[in-house]
Amino acid sequence: MKKILEPKDSLLTIKYAPDGEVLNENPPRFTWMPASDEDLEYRLQLSKNPDFTEDATTTFEHIPYNFFTLDESLEPGTYYWRYSLNDKNFDYSQVRNFQITNDMIQTPLISREHRYDQVTLTHPRIWLNQEGIKNFRENLKKEKNYCGFDTFYQKSILTYLDKEFIKEPKPYPGNKRVVHLWRQNYTDCQEALSHIRSLAVGGVILEDERMIAQAKAALLEIAGWDTKGPTNRDYNDECAFRVAYALAFGYDWLYNYLTKEERDYVFDKLFIRTKQVADHVIVNSRIHFSLYDSHAVRSLSSVLSPCCIAMLTDCKEAKEWLDYTIEYFNVIYTPWGGIDGGWAEGPMYWTTGMAFVIDAINMIKNFTGIDIYKRPFFQKTGDFPLYCNPVDTYRASFSDQSNLGKYPGHKLAFNIRQFALVSKNENYRWFYDEVFKREPEIEQAFYNNGWWDFHFDEMVYQHDSKDTTFEKQELDMVKWFHDIGWVAINKDMKDFNNHIFMLTKSSPYGSVSHSHGDQNSFLLFAYGEPFIIKSGYYVGFNTSMHRDWRRQTKSHNTILIDGKGQYAEMDKAKQLNAKGCVCEVKEQENLVYIKENATKAYAENAPELKDYTREIYFIDKSYFVIVDSIEAEHEVSVDWLLHSLTEFNIDQNKFSIDRPKARLDGKVVYCSSQIESLTQTNEFEGVDLKEIEGLDEQWHLTMKTKKAKNHVIVSLFVPSKVEDRKIVTAIKDDQGHDVFIYFSHDGNTFSLRTDGNKRY
Repeated sequence: MKKILEPKDSLLTIKYAPDGEVLNENPPRFTWMPASDEDLEYRLQLSKNPDFTEDATTTFEHIPYNFFTLDESLEPGTYYWRYSLNDKNFDYSQVRNFQITNDMIQTPLISREHRYDQVTLTHPRIWLNQEGIKNFRENLKKEKNYCGFDTFYQKSILTYLDKEFIKEPKPYPGNKRVVHLWRQNYTDCQEALSHIRSLAVGGVILEDERMIAQAKAALLEIAGWDTKGPTNRDYNDECAFRVAYALAFGYDWLYNYLTKEERDYVFDKLFIRTKQVADHVIVNSRIHFSLYDSHAVRSLSSVLSPCCIAMLTDCKEAKEWLDYTIEYFNVIYTPWGGIDGGWAEGPMYWTTGMAFVIDAINMIKNFTGIDIYKRPFFQKTGDFPLYCNPVDTYRASFSDQSNLGKYPGHKLAFNIRQFALVSKNENYRWFYDEVFKREPEIEQAFYNNGWWDFHFDEMVYQHDSKDTTFEKQELDMVKWFHDIGWVAINKDMKDFNNHIFMLTKSSPYGSVSHSHGDQNSFLLFAYGEPFIIKSGYYVGFNTSMHRDWRRQTKSHNTILIDGKGQYAEMDKAKQLNAKGCVCEVKEQENLVYIKENATKAYAENAPELKDYTREIYFIDKSYFVIVDSIEAEHEVSVDWLLHSLTEFNIDQNKFSIDRPKARLDGKVVYCSSQIESLTQTNEFEGVDLKEIEGLDEQWHLTMKTKKAKNHVIVSLFVPSKVEDRKIVTAIKDDQGHDVFIYFSHDGNTFSLRTDGNKRY
């Protein structure tokens, strides 16, 4: 027998699972490292005993990739599993085990053999089928604005009726990517998609020949766009995603109105564009092996789901790609979070990721009956924006944010409303209502009109959703997302006048993808005002503002070692190595304690750093004390950083921020290595000034220490309403071997002890 190759997993790769860990869904999701640099067929054995006796063992054959789940749940107990190539000349892998308990969510997946037994294969298949269209049409006769159709008609259909179809995007000058042209091109492609979809849906439902004729003309025109040109996947993938979806929707909804020649013409272009994406996802990026390709994962939702459903009976590849997509969603998804529902790329990329995956899950559910929403991640992921991007905050969350630091937006609200249906969580629905209460009209910025047609989305939601009774759920003041290393504190979240919000992170994802070199950083928003912010503007990926400021540690509220920050360049392996860790979170009646460690994040750029721990105390639900402990191989200076929308008022070791509704008083209470300087600037170091023309200035504070091997920095942050300023006094006692600091507020005293051996 030949021995099967079992490579070691790494930072970038899929893991061997389950392997003794606690599971949360039944059946388990099996994953393993591929046994080759090419995808081969596998077989897997599951047994109730480690010897794999025949009477207790089931064998599953012809598994096309290195991930798999069962089509039925397992009885409680201990199980053993192993895998091999689908070749009897190869021995099995090492044996791994797992346990099934009674309290696990039941999420079996219909097997490939029977996955499409009950599907309706007539067109359309995306969203509504023929029976669904008939019912919609009948209801529309009774109610003009059934499911918001009249709004969709007025705002979307009439917008494109008789409108000239968008022209094919031009190449970049010299074929060199230019951010504003990249964005304009994909916005144009989004308009092309909305044009075809709106007229196709309107024409078919209303049986309107004029709309159908215009939809056909638009579909045939976009089919004529150069598949190797500026909307090719490799040239501008955002364009490619939208063009492929437009072709799929038009092909599906207009199928019965196209001649055979027209169908063949559209199908050929649809197949080419779908294959471009499928090859990138499955063959080149191999996201079932190397996990962290953000756009490749998203293209499962935006391209492979609709395109393969539309083409399912027309080519064998469509079934293969759709099976891959469904199984990825059911086994591996998502590489950016886990059972807590977190999203390591931040709330803005949660918004885009979830918007597309919601569309895909709904398509798959409507077409096959497979309900991916039952998986634990989808039951909990509404918690992420709820707690980490609260509805009344802005400039107060981590990672790339294409909404330029504004309040949580309308598409995020649409997403969380969907998850309110999935989990019946009343708080999610409250979030949606508050967004639209604040901003009833949807702003027509590129991150709205360049990405979505809200009127179509609303119509689909109203049609697909059933009357749901939401369940009241208590809000947590402290929410720890173990999966991504974020911790949120929200005091009085629903009382905006009294809401205090602090967010901190020390993430196992490091600076990968849309994350930054910001481990042990924090943000503070209180009483309606941003105080300590995520600085800079996301004007575009890999711009100088993005590359040389926002990704870099100097733009975050953490520290530099001799002017050096965490690794934040483009090597994914080094990005994932530059990780942090939330070590401990404790919540008591009048105290929240968070401990995090970012030592590994500095290893590439500042290897002399031996340890960097940050401890955050939220005391009496009123003020914050932060303790930074730094240990180095030799003497180093520390730059201790803060960022604000407002100029800091600086007085020796004190600083304050005055905002219209509230004030923040801060103080470096203790610095073991002594303060060398406390300064600020409003410049974005290293940023092309053209990128920030017209944008508001921001302020960056640096407290620089003297050189020492060991540093302890204790800082105080006191947010107050303008009309009700809080006073917190801090008294230092350093007469013994340790340093005691006593904080007093409103008759209560909090005592803090630091290590006296680390004094300068």
